[in-house]
Parts: sequence; structure tokens; C-alpha cells
Amino acid sequence: MAKKPTWAVEKERARRTGEGAGDTVWLFGIHAVRDALANPARERLRLILTRNAADRLAPELAASGMTPEIVDARKFNAPLDPQSVHQGAALEAKPLDWGSVSELCAPRGEALLVLLLDRVTDPHNVGAVLRSAEVFGARAVIAPHRHSAPETGALAKTASGALERQPYLRVPNLANAMEALRGMGYAIAGLDGTGETTIGAVAEEFAAQPLALALGAEGPGLRELTTKLCDRLARIPATGGFGSLNVSNAAAVALYAARTARG
Repeated sequence: MAKKPTWAVEKERARRTGEGAGDTVWLFGIHAVRDALANPARERLRLILTRNAADRLAPELAASGMTPEIVDARKFNAPLDPQSVHQGAALEAKPLDWGSVSELCAPRGEALLVLLLDRVTDPHNVGAVLRSAEVFGARAVIAPHRHSAPETGALAKTASGALERQPYLRVPNLANAMEALRGMGYAIAGLDGTGETTIGAVAEEFAAQPLALALGAEGPGLRELTTKLCDRLARIPATGGFGSLNVSNAAAVALYAARTARG
């Protein structure tokens, strides 16, 4: 049997013992590392770069004040999955702390948009959702702490920098977060293929007030409790026989409809 690499052994040990679990994250890729270096809210610990990557990141590196470890591209020693496309850049950092739902999502007279992700565990999907949320001005993306994609290098790379700017809140209980949003005046619309109305109609109906859009994982969709807490269930109308979008595409369409309705 082939010997496991050190990074895999350390990851398994941390999972068993709880040591370091969730304490730090390794971000990788030029875009993800560049934006993390430029983010004053990001607590940065260790930076590993090839000479080429250091040259590409020179302005951000100088501004950050960090001293990188320069390594040979053939001996890149960051504890990453071997399949990671790191582009010669890896940064160990603390996960971001965006605060609470009540602090971040308080409307204060604005018709804000919020996304709720119910059991969306694929980091690539969540990373793509964060990019769309930033583009369309969502105040936050909220997900349950369990059964959701944590902040990881893969998520950050897919988000292409949006992770540093777009709040991603993982909360103990999604239902409680939904109730808190409702208490602040939000309407809540769940995306479901069986919805009686369209996302466009819902966006128009709630154009003047804060709106939370709830999306479930592909396959199981929204949980029963999440569905019950929605004010409306809306579908994305399809013209073809195959009417299903993956969650990141559905999020982009829903956010576009909501933003357009708000003018």
C-alpha cells in the first residue's frame, strides 16, 4: 500500500482529534491569494510562493507586509490536495468573521437581498454563488454550519476573490436565521420547480422590501421546514423539456430577477 502524503495524515489527525479543525484555511491560486492579501479583515499567517507567483503578486505583497517563503515550483510544499491548481501561490489564514445575521442584514430602510443556501455542500457551487451574490449586490449568503460548504481553498478559488468581499455566514440553525430575517421585515421566497408562481412575479411583488431567496441542494431541494418558513415558492420558468438548473445558475437567475425588479 502506498504511503499517504503528510498533508493527508495531518488532515485526518485533525479531523479525529478536533485539533485545528476550522482554525485556519489554506487559500490557493493567484486570484484567491491576491484578494486575501488585499483584504485588511483577513488574518494572514503563512505565505508560500514560487518566484514567478511572487513577481505576479508584487504590489499586493508589498502592501501586505508579509514575507513569503519562496520555494521551487517542483517542490511546492504547501499542505494542499495534490490536484489543487495552486499556480505557485498558497496562503494560510484564519477564516473570515462577518458577524451575526442581525448585525449584517439589518435593512435600515433598504430593500436588501439575501441568499439562503439549504444543504449546499459543494464548494464549487458555493464559490460560484458568492460570485453572483457580489455581482448583484446581495448583502449576505447564509448557510447552516452543518451540511454546508465550509470556507476552503477550493471554494475561494471558484469564488475568484468574491470570498474576501461577499459575506458568507454559516449559522447554527438556518430556520432561526430565517425567523430573524422575517422579524427584520424580510419576505422569504423559496426556489422550487413546483412553485405556483415565477421568480419574476415574486421579485415584483416584494420589490419594495427586503427579500431573502432560499435555494436547496440539487436533488433533495429545500427541506420541509425551510419550505414551510417561506412566504412564497417560486419557479424559474423553462421553455425546454429539461427545466432544471444547478444551484449556482439558479441563484444567478433569481438574483438578477430580484435586482431588476428593484430598478
